[in-house]
Amino acid sequence: MSWGIELWDQFDNLEKHTQWGIDILEKYIKFVKERTEIELSYAKQLRNLAKKYQPKKNSKEEEEYRYTACKAFLATLNEMNDYAGQHEVISENMTSHITVELARYVQELKQERKSYFHDGRKAQQHIEICWKQLESSKRRFERDCKEADRAQQYFEKMDADINVTKADVEKARQQAQVRHQMAEDSRADYSSILQKFNHEQHEYYHTHIPNIFQKIQEMEERRILRIGESMKTYAEVDRQVIPIIGKCLDEIVKAAESIDQKNDSQLVIEAYKSGFEPPGDIEFEDYTQPMKRTVSDNSLSNSRGEGKPELKFGGKSKGKLWPFIKKNKPPPPPPASALPTAVPNGPQSPKQQKEPLSHRFNEFMTSKPKIHCFRSLKRGGAAPEDFSNLPPEQRRKKLQQKVDELNKEIQKEMDQRDAITKMKDVYLKNPQMGDPASLDHKLTEVSQNIEKLRLEAQKFEAWLAEVEGRLPARSDQARRQSGMYEAQNPTTVNNCAQDRESPDGSYTEEQSQESEVKVLATDFDDEFDDEEPLPAIGTCKALYTFEGQNEGTISVAEGETLYVIEEDKGDGWTRIRRNEEEGYVPTSYVEVYLDKNAKGAKTYI
Repeated sequence: MSWGIELWDQFDNLEKHTQWGIDILEKYIKFVKERTEIELSYAKQLRNLAKKYQPKKNSKEEEEYRYTACKAFLATLNEMNDYAGQHEVISENMTSHITVELARYVQELKQERKSYFHDGRKAQQHIEICWKQLESSKRRFERDCKEADRAQQYFEKMDADINVTKADVEKARQQAQVRHQMAEDSRADYSSILQKFNHEQHEYYHTHIPNIFQKIQEMEERRILRIGESMKTYAEVDRQVIPIIGKCLDEIVKAAESIDQKNDSQLVIEAYKSGFEPPGDIEFEDYTQPMKRTVSDNSLSNSRGEGKPELKFGGKSKGKLWPFIKKNKPPPPPPASALPTAVPNGPQSPKQQKEPLSHRFNEFMTSKPKIHCFRSLKRGGAAPEDFSNLPPEQRRKKLQQKVDELNKEIQKEMDQRDAITKMKDVYLKNPQMGDPASLDHKLTEVSQNIEKLRLEAQKFEAWLAEVEGRLPARSDQARRQSGMYEAQNPTTVNNCAQDRESPDGSYTEEQSQESEVKVLATDFDDEFDDEEPLPAIGTCKALYTFEGQNEGTISVAEGETLYVIEEDKGDGWTRIRRNEEEGYVPTSYVEVYLDKNAKGAKTYI
């Protein structure tokens, strides 16, 4: 099977076919190139997707990834990055092994095809020239033969005519002989050219064209073989990454199997456990007896133990607020009908009536556990250094975390001190390497840092020991062994006074002497003396004189202008400031002018 034999007369069709083959190859190259672009785009989108759902540093999301389900999701995101990398490998290998190689091969193929068909056209042109020479000699031979016949006929005619002179006859005879000679020469030339053409034509159809077509056939077969090899490479590039992709998928499955629902449930307990004891039963109140409200030791208002606790006034020693107890606030203002008209000294705020037990129970069931004694948190200020704004269990965890961080910093500074000490020893042994005295300042600075960190760690260890002493009994592994710091800091520091509800609805201290309550209240207020005051959100003008005698109220005179720092929350009281003095007044006693640009201000009078 040879194109040179079977397709000897299909030069033009072979030229079209080989051009079509090159077009097919270029189309395949374009297909692979677009596939690589898709792979790169897919890999980029996968990476962006994984990056989008990665937890942000120093954010709440990082804390969420303590749970095994979130860890498995994070592992999935990491594996997706590796998965995307394999698609990038596919793109790179297809580009280098297929696209680039085939593009170079196409250029070589075009040059080779061009040279073969150039040789074919050259052979065609040569045979056409030979054919034209043959046709020319044939026509000349034919013309000379006709002229020789006419010259012979003319001579015979002149020779038969008796009236023609002998000279004319001789001339006609010589002319006929010349024409016959020319015809013989043309015949010889035509015969020679015909033999030459036949030889060239035989060479053309049996040697030149078969050889050229055979080369074109081999070129075309190599093209077909090359595109087949490229398709195999196309598949192999995908096949090479399948094990790695399978490994990525296996890691995702492994991460999914590592999810432990029990562990996550325990983490939720550790994250949100407050450490408070549940409230006890509420005792029955017999309204058939004189109105006297009693509170059991295990009631919602819960005392801190049987008997009066020992109060320590060496520092700010205060009890822990029960999370459901509200902070002291003045009783509601008098009704509008009781407002004074022209009396200089208006009526004082009346006593709050006793709140029904059902209302108190509903409030307990619907309220959220908050620690209201931390005024700085309510104002949006910074949290206390000892994390006393948190429930006991959460406070213990934060203190433990802080102690661990300080210990790491201490160890880091100690390593640095050891390194400087060793360097100083080297300088002492080899003075040419450096001056030992130049390290004294750095060594002193590091030692001071270690001492500061140790003091800081002792302070947090003391707080931690206090919290661990308050919490219910825990396992030995969970309880931190901090005996050294407990011995150094035996005094328990409390952060805020624990309130109890009095029969008239207000909140007071536990059963203790009045002097002790006053000291505690004064101590509690001093805790926030250094806090930044609340910003003013407007001004107000006193419509009536009000003498604030209850705790938390402030006296105002009629016509006095003061700053508003907290508007009425629906309880009938507005919080105001005069210079450094703050307190509550009945909202109906003042006319409020809120600043529209102030945060949280409302537009009303």
